[in-house]
Amino acid sequence: MMRVKKKITVGKIIVYSFLALAVLTALFPFYFMIVSATASQGEILNIPPNLFFSDKLFHNWEVLNQKIDIIRVLFNSLFITITYTCLTLILHSMAGFALTKYEFKGKKFIFLLILMTMMIPAQVLYVPLFELMNNMGWANSYQAVILPGLANAFGIFLMRQNMMAFPISLIEAARIDGCGEFGIFTRITLPNMKPALGALAIYMFMTQWNSFMWPLIILSTKDMYTFPVALAVLDGMAWKKDYGVIMLGTTIAVLPIALMFLFMQKHFVAGIMGGAIKE
Repeated sequence: MMRVKKKITVGKIIVYSFLALAVLTALFPFYFMIVSATASQGEILNIPPNLFFSDKLFHNWEVLNQKIDIIRVLFNSLFITITYTCLTLILHSMAGFALTKYEFKGKKFIFLLILMTMMIPAQVLYVPLFELMNNMGWANSYQAVILPGLANAFGIFLMRQNMMAFPISLIEAARIDGCGEFGIFTRITLPNMKPALGALAIYMFMTQWNSFMWPLIILSTKDMYTFPVALAVLDGMAWKKDYGVIMLGTTIAVLPIALMFLFMQKHFVAGIMGGAIKE
């Protein structure tokens, strides 16, 4: 028994040591990014590089604010991303509810068409979407960034798969009690879909927050830029790069995603697993 316990203990030590090394390896780039945000160009490019916090944080902040107006960029990104996320949660949950709890002709065919849109490259749609937004007078506006990507096939698929597990008997009982369809959806179905909604919220938030190509095409003035576009402007010419300023901007851009994932990671895992149901 003692030998078995020793083997188990040694095995655990090896596993935990490997996991600790993997965690450190994964987190080191983020640590270096945060440290570099407080350092000057020379300290970052030093060999070996500086691995401790420096005193250039406020200087980097002033330069960053002069180049891209960081408060305005932060507002643009938060407003576009939060609005987009809230609208997609409503739209995708309604679509998932309709595709699982209502019977109508062509339901499976419609769902198949929705899935087929996932095979269309986004780049194919940029030119017609730009012409449409421009003709409507929406170029360089918030709605031009938010509205075209609302109907996301993955979001509809995720909500449909999760709602398939919701018992139809509860819905029928609510109808017998006189509850309307909207009340059934908002008061009975959605409260039981919190894990799926949490997973979808994280996915959509990250998708819109990191979106680069479409905002770059449709937004033409600096006061409308989102973080990915603004950071691309920061990059500039090779001999004009200030890596301390770039790292500070990147740190600010990464922070909202990291915080959201930390607070909602349980819902994310539960929602993804909930979508693994077979029809």
